[in-house]
Formats: sequence, C-alpha cells, structure tokens
Amino acid sequence: MFGKGMNLGNLKKMAEEMQNKMAQVQSELKERIVEGSAGGGVVIAYVNGAQEIVGIKISPDVSLLSGTEDTEMLADLVMAAVNQGLEKSRQLAQQEMAKITGGLGGLPELPFA
Repeated sequence: MFGKGMNLGNLKKMAEEMQNKMAQVQSELKERIVEGSAGGGVVIAYVNGAQEIVGIKISPDVSLLSGTEDTEMLADLVMAAVNQGLEKSRQLAQQEMAKITGGLGGLPELPFA
C-alpha cells in the first residue's frame, strides 16, 4: 500500500513532526502582529496571528465627538479596521501553515486558539 521504504511507523512519525511544527507556528503566530486601518489611518486595529485583537489606536486627530452621527462613524471605522486586521491575520496564518504542509490541498482548516 505504501511506497518502497514507507511504512506506517514512518508515516506516524512524519505526522507527529508536522503536528509539533504546527503547534510551534501557532505559538509563534500569537507574537506576530498585523495592522488593519480605516479612515486613512485614523483608526488602527492591531491583531495577532491567532486572530486576537491586541490593540486599537484612535488618532488624536479625531475631533471631539459631539453627536450620534460622529459616534456611529467612529464605530464603523473601528469595525472596518478590525475586520481588515483579522483578514490580514488569517492570511498570515495560512501562509505560515502552508510552509509546513507544503500547501497540501484537502486538509481541513485548522482552528487557532
């Protein structure tokens, strides 16, 4: 069933090595930060490679909020920045995992946490 020189023991060892490397990458991804921004940088969301929001920066250039429209606009900017940061974080995680799996297709998407 397996090619010459390939046995179930070797396959199991390779799977364990890959699993260990993936766990290491997941740990390292928690330390890598990407930025999502909105409003020309007025709002910046900092997201780690484990899809956790680790910070939000709102520029002091934002005038004092005086009405409902202003707070709604700021909320929209925060959501846009967070969503952009999360997308960049997902892309980073996929790129790093592809280095380990060799871009193998058909593998289920791995949860991060």
